[in-house]
Amino acid sequence: MRTTDFVASAFGVKTPKLIYGTAWKKDRTARLVEQAIKLGFRGLDTACQPKHYQEEGVGAGLAACLGPGLERADIYLQSKFTPPDGQDPERMPYDPAADLAEQLTQSFNASLRNLRTTYLDGLVLHSPLRDEARLMEVWSAMEAVFDSGGARQLGISNCYALDYLERLYGRARIKPAIVQNRFYAETGYDRNIRTFCRQHGIIYQSFWTLTANPKILSHAKLQALASAYERTPAQVFFRYLTQVGIVPLTGTTSETHMKEDLAIFDFELTATKCDAMSDLLVP
Repeated sequence: MRTTDFVASAFGVKTPKLIYGTAWKKDRTARLVEQAIKLGFRGLDTACQPKHYQEEGVGAGLAACLGPGLERADIYLQSKFTPPDGQDPERMPYDPAADLAEQLTQSFNASLRNLRTTYLDGLVLHSPLRDEARLMEVWSAMEAVFDSGGARQLGISNCYALDYLERLYGRARIKPAIVQNRFYAETGYDRNIRTFCRQHGIIYQSFWTLTANPKILSHAKLQALASAYERTPAQVFFRYLTQVGIVPLTGTTSETHMKEDLAIFDFELTATKCDAMSDLLVP
């Protein structure tokens, strides 16, 4: 990816405008991560959650690519702490009897081992905790990781209530720099949350971006734009999102689609075309 294909967070962390997501890939993870990096991806998203991610495979795929011409610092590497209710009880990556702060620490250290790195570019809380005291217990432990240099920025995922994000932002000593959410009509495409993110220098990352939006991808307006730009509907949709400040995740396992996704930065939608796309994001 080119230097212009990145955005800086409020913490000055350079983040690619398109990130490769590694969920659900199981034994193919290492191969697919290696392929994605060699094709040009410079951002990886994973989680210390064996239920849905093979974090060790991400580390192996990344290690296979590092060497002359590509250093660890060239890759944006992001992982998540998944609370106990999001884990498979048979494959817990930390002591389920430990308190939340200790679970966070154990999870983070496991991520470093799995990913063969000494730091993360982003450490993300995988899902909100209903009890605010428990939330702040985990967030304080994440802040300790940040203070130690173990994570360059912090974030939260699956956070769809603006008031929850506002309370976290208000109480946090180290403010969230990332919000990563499903991008779909049922949440109104997070309009209010995205506005809050813009106002506070938070990077909004979208996942489930294509899978959750078949109606948009098949809409006549998008189909016409794809034809006019000689691109696929997915390429136009991804390009639109990057131009309005959203960082999409793509988890494709297709080499063709990987190349197409990376090629979105070879063209740009006009302001008028972006307005036309915005009209589609009305639930």
